[in-house]
Parts: sequence; C-alpha cells; structure tokens
Amino acid sequence: MSNKLISAADAVAQIKDGMTVGIGGWGPRRKPMALVRELLRSPVKDLTVVAYGGAEVGMLCAAGKVKKLIFAFVSLDFIPLEPYFRKARQSGALEVMEIDEGMFMLGLKAAAMQVPFIPTRLGLNTDVPKVNPDIKLIDSPYDDKQWVAMPALPLDVALLHVDRADVRGVCQVKGPDLYMDDLFARAARNTIVSCDELVDSSHFAQGEEARYVPWERSETNAVVHLPFGAHPSSCAPLYGFDVKHFKEYAASAKEEGGWAHYFERYVQCSQEQYLERVGGADALAKLPLPVF
Repeated sequence: MSNKLISAADAVAQIKDGMTVGIGGWGPRRKPMALVRELLRSPVKDLTVVAYGGAEVGMLCAAGKVKKLIFAFVSLDFIPLEPYFRKARQSGALEVMEIDEGMFMLGLKAAAMQVPFIPTRLGLNTDVPKVNPDIKLIDSPYDDKQWVAMPALPLDVALLHVDRADVRGVCQVKGPDLYMDDLFARAARNTIVSCDELVDSSHFAQGEEARYVPWERSETNAVVHLPFGAHPSSCAPLYGFDVKHFKEYAASAKEEGGWAHYFERYVQCSQEQYLERVGGADALAKLPLPVF
C-alpha cells in the first residue's frame, strides 16, 4: 500500500500558475484553511477557483491569486457577503461564472463522470445562461423541449479537509453534511486532503467506521496531517466555526492596510504559530457547533 502522507508545503507545491483549483466545504464549514494559508504564502497566481465559497475565496482574492472564480455563493453565513470577495467582485477584478448551487453540483458530477455536460432544467427561464454565454441550451432527442446543458467542471487540483484519514488516503467525514466533497475528489486529477486526525488503517475496520468513508482511497493523491486545519471554519462534530475570528477578519476589510495586517499575523506564520495566535488547541476544541 502506498504512503500518501506529505507536508502542506509539498502538497501545495504541486499547484502551478493558471491551474483550476476546487476547494471543498461550504461557506464557513469544513474548509481546508491551513492548506489555503499555505497556498497564500506561495508565489502561485492566475488561478481559476471553483468553490461553494467562504473565507478561502476572499483571502485568495485579497492576495491577488484568483483570475477566474466559478461559484454559487461566497458567504460566511452570519456575515452574508464575504468582505474581500465583495471588494474584488465590485471592482471587477475577477472573471466570474456565477451559477445556481444545483448547476454547480451537476458540473462537478459531469467532471466526475467524465462526460462533457449534464442536461438539467435548473437555470431554465433565468438569466443564468444570459450572463454565462458558455452555458448552452440543448434540444432533447426525445421530445420538443430544451434543457440547460451544464458543462463539466474538471479540476486540476481539489483541496479538501476531513475529520480523519490514514496514510493510504482513506478519508472519513462524520459531520451531518458531506456537502459536495466527494464530487470534488472525483472531479479532480489531483486530490489533496488535510485531516484533523491521522489514524491507523485498522480504525476503518472497527464497527461502522467504514460507513463514513465518502470516496475511494484511489481518489486521494496526498494526505496532510493538520490538526484544526479547517479553522476558522468548522469541522463538525470536532469543532464549530470561530465567530470571534471571522468578525476580526471581516473588520480588517474595512481598515486601511487591513489585509496586510491580517496576512502578517495569521498567514505569514507556521500552523503551530497560527494555532497559538487564535487561542490554542484547547480553546478551539471547545468552539460550539452551529445550530440551524
């Protein structure tokens, strides 16, 4: 069995200028934020980012690394519009493909299935095809109707975060929602996963543990052990998202030189230093899970 365990730096070094990078999770939930911070420290630029976006999108926009964004939303939930994304969007700094959440899912599914598109009624009679001329309507071969042909969204790299993994690339998520992480994994040529806990492979042979493994280990190319690697987003059931930190982050967007100050304190440091600066592992483990 191959050992896929590598460092965050070595994982992110596989990402090159101009690549299409999918980022799993959902808004402020289970985002691979430690890997994103590693990417922020790198010289990589001109990325096409594909995400149900949260702070990772805003940070990458603030750092000038995003050329094009394919998204359904970019939100921190209790802060409805991600502040740095909002700045980039309103200034016209990005090429965008803004689509419905369901169309986004079908684009990932088409890439995972290695087909060029999936027909759907999602987006019909809306402005989505109008503002996205690359999205075409297609005649049905079975009746006189037209359908939206949602194009595949193939990824060069997917960055994901999970509860636990082993060195073979078996990944486990026990939170209440997988989001679309399994589709990101299957839509990508190279799937890089960070995990809170690195476990022995025997863990997945116990009880019903294997039931919480959402994709085949062959889809995982690299595993990075990063405890609290989703912070400040949540990783249920292990810890909730950090409301205090998100408020500090959002406030920085209104300050002169705010991004530079945030970057210096929370990005231009090691993961160990980051955890100390946000309150320490014991405090993060007590962050309450959001209730919806």
